[in-house]
Amino acid sequence: MSATRRTTSRQPASTSAAPVEAGQNLQRVRDASGLLTASALRRLEDELSWYRDLPAEDRSYVGLVAQAGINAFTSWFTHPNTQPHGVGDMFSAAPPELTRSISLQQTLQLVRMVVDVVETHSDQIAAPGAERDLREAVLRYSREVAFSAAEVYARAAEMRGAWDARLEALVVDALVRGDADDSLRSRVSALGWSGRGSALVVVGSATAALDDVRTAELRRVARRAAGDALVGIHGDRLVLVLGGEGDLAAAATALLPRFGPGPVVIGSAVPSLTDAARSARAALAGLAAAPAWPQAPRPVQADDLLPERVLTGDVTARRTLVAQAFRPLEEAGGAVLETLSAYLGTGRSLEAAARRLYVHPNTVRYRLRKVSEITGWDPLDARESFVLQVALALGQLGTSGERP
Repeated sequence: MSATRRTTSRQPASTSAAPVEAGQNLQRVRDASGLLTASALRRLEDELSWYRDLPAEDRSYVGLVAQAGINAFTSWFTHPNTQPHGVGDMFSAAPPELTRSISLQQTLQLVRMVVDVVETHSDQIAAPGAERDLREAVLRYSREVAFSAAEVYARAAEMRGAWDARLEALVVDALVRGDADDSLRSRVSALGWSGRGSALVVVGSATAALDDVRTAELRRVARRAAGDALVGIHGDRLVLVLGGEGDLAAAATALLPRFGPGPVVIGSAVPSLTDAARSARAALAGLAAAPAWPQAPRPVQADDLLPERVLTGDVTARRTLVAQAFRPLEEAGGAVLETLSAYLGTGRSLEAAARRLYVHPNTVRYRLRKVSEITGWDPLDARESFVLQVALALGQLGTSGERP
């Protein structure tokens, strides 16, 4: 009976002591927040080289984040029955752009350091007998903060990805419409375009399954193939802008399986992205004209479709054919242009052309070789003779007083 009374008499004493001890622990943790913050900032400077390399403004923000982390722990420790505050609360003291300056790995280093600072000082700041409770609270808090850190960075990455996709669409649309201006450089720089080497545009049909995930995967593949790449979806058309110092035409050919059925046209290479509007115009004009040449290779160069582009009213193709074929032949003299006209006008027959010109067939053959050397198109090849015939017709229209 007496033992029972002694046990009963001790219970109120121990029960009343626990709140007193817990209250002392809470108060000691609150009072130590300044000490913990100062210790955390010292360790940031001493142990994290990436922190020392940051600009002064970003360093001050990281310091605010560390201080906010300690304050958040103190606040949670005061009310242990609530959910621990996460990195979202820690980063509320800093601008969202800070997630661009420091990586997730660096943020976790920061969190581990803050937690380690509290744990290191736990024996010093905890009330006697409550050191274990404080250490367990630190471990629980660090686990919750680590999970929320990943969530913050995943959300930031998602927002950046959506913004980059919109910015990329604006850039590609500007190139397609030929509206490239001074703002283009800053926009493509924000998208990670290095600007090294030349650029070209590739167009073709888009696959039906080209959703956001597959578009992102295509962008990664294109950048591995060419160095720089932008992806645009214009209705049922896929537009790729490639850049780099390597063989961009070969890179475009390697990406051929990423396009849907139908022709794929490669625009002419240009010195830089600011000139890519010319490549885009040529590629799109070639895509519109490609059905007129069913035997065209896949992919096909836009300049290989010059005659078909002329038929669709492409003024650039018209001028290019006259400048690259008719004018050089006209200036060459030596009856080269006359011989080509006779050869084409007699059904591509060497003998018939020779009879018309009153020369030997070998003379006709020699002059046609000169045509090939001057223009780069061989009159003895069926396809290339068609190109020359269109160029000849355009040039004759121009010499008749019409604008070529």
